[in-house]
Amino acid sequence: MDQNNEPSLTGAETRRNFIKKAATAAAVVAATNPFKTPVYGQSSAPSAGRVIGANDRIAVGYIGLGGPPSLTDCPAMGLAHVNSQKSHAGENNIVQAAVCDLYKTRYEHARSEIGTSDVVGYDDYRRLLERKDIDAVLIATHDPWHAQCSIDALQAGKHVYCEKPMTRYLGEAFQVYDAVKRTGKVFQVGSQGCSAAAWHKAAELIQGGKIGKLVWGQGYYCRNNPKGEWNYRIDDGATPETLNWNMWLGPVHKKVPFNPDHFFRWRKFYPYCTGLLGDLVPHRLLPLMLATGSPEFPKRVVCTGTKPVGTDRNTPGALERDVPEHIELLAEFPSGLTLTIVSSTVSATSPGFVIYGHQATLKIGDAGNRLELVPERPFADEIDPITMDGLEPHEDVGVHEKNWFDSIRANKKPNADIELAVRAQTVISLAEMAQRLNMTCLFDEKTRKITDGSGKEVKAITYGTLELS
Repeated sequence: MDQNNEPSLTGAETRRNFIKKAATAAAVVAATNPFKTPVYGQSSAPSAGRVIGANDRIAVGYIGLGGPPSLTDCPAMGLAHVNSQKSHAGENNIVQAAVCDLYKTRYEHARSEIGTSDVVGYDDYRRLLERKDIDAVLIATHDPWHAQCSIDALQAGKHVYCEKPMTRYLGEAFQVYDAVKRTGKVFQVGSQGCSAAAWHKAAELIQGGKIGKLVWGQGYYCRNNPKGEWNYRIDDGATPETLNWNMWLGPVHKKVPFNPDHFFRWRKFYPYCTGLLGDLVPHRLLPLMLATGSPEFPKRVVCTGTKPVGTDRNTPGALERDVPEHIELLAEFPSGLTLTIVSSTVSATSPGFVIYGHQATLKIGDAGNRLELVPERPFADEIDPITMDGLEPHEDVGVHEKNWFDSIRANKKPNADIELAVRAQTVISLAEMAQRLNMTCLFDEKTRKITDGSGKEVKAITYGTLELS
């Protein structure tokens, strides 16, 4: 039998049992402690994986492939990574060994894009992780599978690049954090702005006291899509017969029959995504937190979300989204710093990236390769203005991927490492709670407890907590 078309390792019945057990475990855990999501595979010791030297070639597998590429307006994040890494395979000294997606059309397209006969396609990520020759995996599934795929990959001895957001819910983020610490593997979140030079230069200036005490910072990611953001074209080839719908749903509590709108436009629906908070906000939040030089867990988070336009009506047949079209997030940190992020799909004019200090202000622009320091008026005689243009590297996925590979070889932390990632995910998850539950979320990083403005403890939301989860 052609190895690229092998049947699932344990057969359909075992896979159904896997999903059934996962759902049962998730329900039991959610009822007791939402910070203890089910972790499959922890019953055995983690695999050490191969020790990779400075000159060793890294074998990479891809889980979740987006697309297919023939549908140019479909999400193709996973496939974009395949193509990016193919373009730089020589300089990064990698081999693209395997691809996985539960929709065969996608992994066959990815195999074709890579263009080598020995790349293997799978419809079950667990089979890919059993490959001892694979050193690292890139995870670009939809959000409910980020945590489980990451944990299982780490447990199997693989280094992990996981697309943003780090996880769907907060409890999962700490499970991934624990897995990274337990295994010692390199973990990078796909917020490529973290590899742009301007943010690192900003951190140097801030840590060097050049702008005085940090006061606040602002970021944005705004678009304007009259037809409704994420209303990607639907591939008629996706049917219950051509993909494993129950596997795709995974830990999601609200099980629905196969729905192509959910499969291709999943970012619109709460069971699978937080919308702007999960898709666009991480691209701005993580670099801003990195620029402080010492990222913190949040102390207090509030968030508003609205649907002022109702753009889904402009795409024939599109379901109305659960998630907002516009959000505004405000996070306070123990040091006294506050960060505000604005993200929109219905208004693209944006305020810019600015970090305000007591003595000076930093402005970051041009995809992270421009930085300007502007003294505050009372300190203009003490602090010289600075303008840096042409800083490299700028914000680029390929640069961020290279940072991951370099970190694997040097056994060092990557630019969007687990410490930054778990803190940013805490902000994102608390913002979702604040917006959906109409509350202010206060967080104690020592106990990981969440309270509302009155001091009442509130359990973190997870699968099954809300109707749309």
